[in-house]
Amino acid sequence: MLVGLLLILAAAVLGMAPGASAAREASTVDDVAQALRKGPVYVDPAASGQLSPGQAAALTAKIKGADKPVFVAVLPRTSAFPADSLLATLRTDTGITGVYAVRLGNGFEAGADPQVMSTRAVHNLTAAVKAPGADTDAATQLNAFVDRAVEQARGSAPASWGGSSGGGGSSSAAGLITAGAVLVLCGGTAYALVRRGHRRKEAEERAALDKLRVVVDEDITAYGETLDRLDFHPAEPGADDAMRADYERALDSYESAKSRMERARHPSDVRGVTRALEDGRFSLAVLEARRTGGALPVRRPPCFFDPRHGPSVADVQWSPSGGTAREVPVCAADELRLREGDEPLSRTVETGDGRRPYWEAGPAYGPWAGGYFGGGLLPGLLVGTVLGSMLSSPAYAAEYGGGDFGSGGDWNGGDFSGSDFDPSGFDGGGGGDFGGGGGFDGGGF
Repeated sequence: MLVGLLLILAAAVLGMAPGASAAREASTVDDVAQALRKGPVYVDPAASGQLSPGQAAALTAKIKGADKPVFVAVLPRTSAFPADSLLATLRTDTGITGVYAVRLGNGFEAGADPQVMSTRAVHNLTAAVKAPGADTDAATQLNAFVDRAVEQARGSAPASWGGSSGGGGSSSAAGLITAGAVLVLCGGTAYALVRRGHRRKEAEERAALDKLRVVVDEDITAYGETLDRLDFHPAEPGADDAMRADYERALDSYESAKSRMERARHPSDVRGVTRALEDGRFSLAVLEARRTGGALPVRRPPCFFDPRHGPSVADVQWSPSGGTAREVPVCAADELRLREGDEPLSRTVETGDGRRPYWEAGPAYGPWAGGYFGGGLLPGLLVGTVLGSMLSSPAYAAEYGGGDFGSGGDWNGGDFSGSDFDPSGFDGGGGGDFGGGGGFDGGGF
């Protein structure tokens, strides 16, 4: 709590400077960009009624405390801030890679550099904080967005936020002291609420990971048993370097899956585990083809009904209960069952209603399935199913990291790029649609 209060107090001082809530007149995008280079939150004087100095300072402290490149601007709806180009222009003029959220009048929109946050994640977070047909106050909306954005954004806050922000109008010492005292009280309450929310989220993540651990351990055990049954020795007659390389990759995948699961702390960590298992099973399929003299298999997704069946061999039409038909990748055994009118051997998991196929389970199984069916394949396969509906919802984005099933990696955010960046890669949640409580449609950008 002491650290939080210190952050709030520091933000109170910054709140008198342009980086948090401008005390000087500013009416151009360039003015906003200059302020955002010095601090994460900017409130235009003409929009000061939307976010108070105390609320702006608390938001600033939250972003700085998370050390993430998240930028927030609260602006009036005027011709100085054209909605159709505002996000891209603000990003260009600020010149720093990051996540940008703008409250324009009563509308809201966000955008991000892809190395900081995926387009899908930005879209989900933006949708989660918009409330169509209802007035949403700026403080509630921006805090909700920032809470989720700082958890998902890659990279660190820009170094320019660490220095003092010069200028910004005069204030008396008594005014600073009074404002600081008020902000400490408001900030302390905000910090306590944030910590309570984090504790709740951590408890939910632990529960979700415990569910996943049971399923993943079953997968790892099944793969290990497959390796044990494998009748191959690197020194056996006929074995060549290609076979030995396949075998080595299969063993490495097994060790990688086990170590990744041991290190897993969040549900999203499970994607790397099931991705490793999928890689291993494909290596075994290639090894088998080399040993039998058959054609080498083409890399395909695993069997949709149970990834433990190994790589798929065909795509067949299938309809979930009450859903529409779609093509799903299947193994040879399940392809035969479906063609003969039998039910496939589906992977089941524990639910509140007993064991059910994984696509009829809760969102906790999204990361598990995402590792097997990456590259954007999964949402299409699961359309109309319980899990598919949850994966596409804003709630899933908030709790499980969005629908981005990419491999992630090490990215840098908060870097200065100036205007030397590809604006087509800076994508937002609604294409410049500043819809919100006021229903304002900013058009496309």
